[in-house]
Amino acid sequence: MSEKKMSSTRKHNLKSLMLSIAKNLLQTEKTQIEADKIKYMDENCPALSMPGSVQDLQELCKKLHHQIDKVDEDRYDLAAKVEKGNKEIEDLKINVQDLKGKFKKPALKKVRMSADAMLKALLGSKHTVNMDLRANLKQVKKEVKEEEKEAVGDWRKNIEDKAGMDGRKKMFESEA
Repeated sequence: MSEKKMSSTRKHNLKSLMLSIAKNLLQTEKTQIEADKIKYMDENCPALSMPGSVQDLQELCKKLHHQIDKVDEDRYDLAAKVEKGNKEIEDLKINVQDLKGKFKKPALKKVRMSADAMLKALLGSKHTVNMDLRANLKQVKKEVKEEEKEAVGDWRKNIEDKAGMDGRKKMFESEA
Protein backbone atom coordinates (compact mmCIF):
# COMPACT_ATOMS: atom_id res chain seq x y z
CA MET A 1 0.00 0.00 0.00
CA SER A 2 1.70 3.06 -1.18
CA GLU A 3 0.45 6.32 0.19
CA LYS A 4 0.89 9.34 -2.00
CA LYS A 5 2.57 12.26 -0.33
CA MET A 6 1.09 15.68 -0.73
CA SER A 7 3.35 18.32 -2.15
CA SER A 8 4.23 21.27 0.06
CA THR A 9 2.52 23.74 -2.29
CA ARG A 10 -0.72 21.73 -2.17
CA LYS A 11 -0.52 21.60 1.64
CA HIS A 12 0.05 25.35 1.74
CA ASN A 13 -2.89 26.03 -0.61
CA LEU A 14 -5.25 23.80 1.43
CA LYS A 15 -4.13 25.41 4.68
CA SER A 16 -4.65 28.94 3.35
CA LEU A 17 -8.07 27.92 1.96
CA MET A 18 -9.12 26.51 5.34
CA LEU A 19 -7.93 29.64 7.13
CA SER A 20 -9.83 31.94 4.76
CA ILE A 21 -13.04 29.90 5.22
CA ALA A 22 -12.61 29.99 9.02
CA LYS A 23 -12.02 33.76 8.89
CA ASN A 24 -15.22 34.28 6.91
CA LEU A 25 -17.19 32.10 9.33
CA LEU A 26 -15.87 34.07 12.31
CA GLN A 27 -16.81 37.38 10.68
CA THR A 28 -20.36 36.21 9.92
CA GLU A 29 -20.71 34.87 13.47
CA LYS A 30 -19.52 38.20 14.89
CA THR A 31 -22.01 40.21 12.79
CA GLN A 32 -24.80 37.79 13.79
CA ILE A 33 -23.99 38.27 17.49
CA GLU A 34 -24.07 42.05 17.10
CA ALA A 35 -27.42 41.86 15.31
CA ASP A 36 -28.82 39.62 18.09
CA LYS A 37 -27.64 42.11 20.74
CA ILE A 38 -29.32 45.02 18.98
CA LYS A 39 -32.54 43.04 18.52
CA TYR A 40 -32.59 42.02 22.21
CA MET A 41 -31.96 45.58 23.39
CA ASP A 42 -34.78 46.91 21.17
CA GLU A 43 -37.22 44.33 22.57
CA ASN A 44 -36.30 44.55 26.26
CA CYS A 45 -35.05 48.13 26.61
CA PRO A 46 -37.26 50.62 24.81
CA ALA A 47 -36.01 54.15 24.28
CA LEU A 48 -36.13 56.27 27.41
CA SER A 49 -38.63 59.08 27.30
CA MET A 50 -38.16 61.73 29.96
CA PRO A 51 -41.50 62.98 31.24
CA GLY A 52 -41.78 66.57 32.36
CA SER A 53 -43.72 66.24 35.62
CA VAL A 54 -42.33 65.02 38.96
CA GLN A 55 -45.07 62.42 39.39
CA ASP A 56 -44.28 60.87 36.00
CA LEU A 57 -40.58 60.76 36.93
CA GLN A 58 -41.41 58.97 40.20
CA GLU A 59 -43.51 56.40 38.34
CA LEU A 60 -40.69 55.90 35.85
CA CYS A 61 -38.22 55.38 38.72
CA LYS A 62 -40.56 52.82 40.37
CA LYS A 63 -40.93 51.00 37.07
CA LEU A 64 -37.14 50.95 36.57
CA HIS A 65 -36.63 49.65 40.13
CA HIS A 66 -39.07 46.80 39.49
CA GLN A 67 -37.22 45.91 36.30
CA ILE A 68 -33.89 45.98 38.14
CA ASP A 69 -35.27 43.69 40.84
CA LYS A 70 -36.54 41.27 38.19
CA VAL A 71 -33.17 41.26 36.39
CA ASP A 72 -31.35 40.65 39.71
CA GLU A 73 -33.63 37.70 40.49
CA ASP A 74 -32.97 36.23 37.04
CA ARG A 75 -29.22 36.79 37.45
CA TYR A 76 -29.25 35.08 40.86
CA ASP A 77 -31.21 32.10 39.49
CA LEU A 78 -28.84 31.75 36.56
CA ALA A 79 -25.80 31.97 38.84
CA ALA A 80 -27.27 29.22 41.05
CA LYS A 81 -27.90 27.04 37.98
CA VAL A 82 -24.33 27.61 36.78
CA GLU A 83 -22.92 26.75 40.22
CA LYS A 84 -25.02 23.57 40.35
CA GLY A 85 -23.87 22.63 36.86
CA ASN A 86 -20.21 23.20 37.80
CA LYS A 87 -20.62 21.01 40.86
CA GLU A 88 -22.19 18.24 38.79
CA ILE A 89 -19.33 18.51 36.29
CA GLU A 90 -16.74 18.16 39.08
CA ASP A 91 -18.59 15.14 40.51
CA LEU A 92 -18.72 13.52 37.08
CA LYS A 93 -15.01 14.18 36.56
CA ILE A 94 -14.26 12.47 39.86
CA ASN A 95 -16.48 9.52 38.89
CA VAL A 96 -14.72 9.20 35.53
CA GLN A 97 -11.34 9.26 37.23
CA ASP A 98 -12.49 6.60 39.70
CA LEU A 99 -13.73 4.42 36.85
CA LYS A 100 -10.42 4.77 35.02
CA GLY A 101 -8.56 3.80 38.15
CA LYS A 102 -5.45 5.70 37.10
CA PHE A 103 -4.88 7.73 40.22
CA LYS A 104 -1.82 7.04 42.31
CA LYS A 105 -1.76 6.67 46.04
CA PRO A 106 0.93 8.87 47.54
CA ALA A 107 3.79 7.12 49.28
CA LEU A 108 3.47 7.51 53.01
CA LYS A 109 6.46 8.71 54.95
CA LYS A 110 7.59 7.06 58.15
CA VAL A 111 7.14 9.30 61.13
CA ARG A 112 9.08 8.52 64.26
CA MET A 113 7.09 9.99 67.06
CA SER A 114 6.49 8.90 70.61
CA ALA A 115 2.97 8.45 71.87
CA ASP A 116 3.35 11.53 74.06
CA ALA A 117 4.46 13.67 71.13
CA MET A 118 1.61 12.35 68.98
CA LEU A 119 -0.99 13.17 71.63
CA LYS A 120 0.56 16.57 72.13
CA ALA A 121 0.33 17.23 68.37
CA LEU A 122 -3.28 16.05 68.23
CA LEU A 123 -4.55 17.71 71.40
CA GLY A 124 -2.40 20.82 71.27
CA SER A 125 0.15 22.22 73.66
CA LYS A 126 -2.45 22.97 76.34
CA HIS A 127 -3.09 19.31 77.06
CA THR A 128 0.06 17.59 78.17
CA VAL A 129 -0.65 13.91 78.62
CA ASN A 130 2.00 11.51 79.80
CA MET A 131 1.32 8.01 78.69
CA ASP A 132 2.63 5.74 81.37
CA LEU A 133 1.41 2.44 80.05
CA ARG A 134 2.64 0.43 83.01
CA ALA A 135 0.57 2.47 85.47
CA ASN A 136 -2.67 1.25 83.91
CA LEU A 137 -1.78 -2.44 84.02
CA LYS A 138 -3.24 -4.79 86.59
CA GLN A 139 -0.82 -6.41 88.95
CA VAL A 140 -0.97 -10.18 88.85
CA LYS A 141 0.53 -12.39 91.52
CA LYS A 142 2.53 -15.30 90.21
CA GLU A 143 1.98 -18.66 91.79
CA VAL A 144 5.30 -20.38 92.18
CA LYS A 145 5.39 -24.15 92.56
CA GLU A 146 7.56 -25.19 95.46
CA GLU A 147 8.43 -28.58 93.96
CA GLU A 148 10.25 -27.07 90.98
CA LYS A 149 12.17 -24.75 93.24
CA GLU A 150 13.51 -27.63 95.30
CA ALA A 151 14.39 -29.68 92.24
CA VAL A 152 16.46 -26.94 90.67
CA GLY A 153 18.17 -25.83 93.85
CA ASP A 154 20.88 -23.26 94.17
CA TRP A 155 23.36 -23.61 91.33
CA ARG A 156 26.22 -22.20 93.40
CA LYS A 157 26.03 -25.08 95.83
CA ASN A 158 26.21 -27.58 92.99
CA ILE A 159 29.33 -25.90 91.61
CA GLU A 160 31.05 -25.92 94.99
CA ASP A 161 30.21 -29.58 95.49
CA LYS A 162 31.64 -30.49 92.10
CA ALA A 163 34.76 -28.41 92.50
CA GLY A 164 38.02 -30.27 92.97
CA MET A 165 38.74 -34.01 92.59
CA ASP A 166 36.04 -35.01 94.99
CA GLY A 167 33.47 -33.17 92.93
CA ARG A 168 34.58 -34.83 89.72
CA LYS A 169 34.39 -38.22 91.29
CA LYS A 170 30.86 -37.47 92.53
CA MET A 171 29.85 -36.24 89.11
CA PHE A 172 30.99 -39.43 87.40
CA GLU A 173 29.50 -41.64 90.06
CA SER A 174 26.12 -39.86 89.93
CA GLU A 175 25.92 -40.14 86.16
CA ALA A 176 26.72 -43.83 86.07
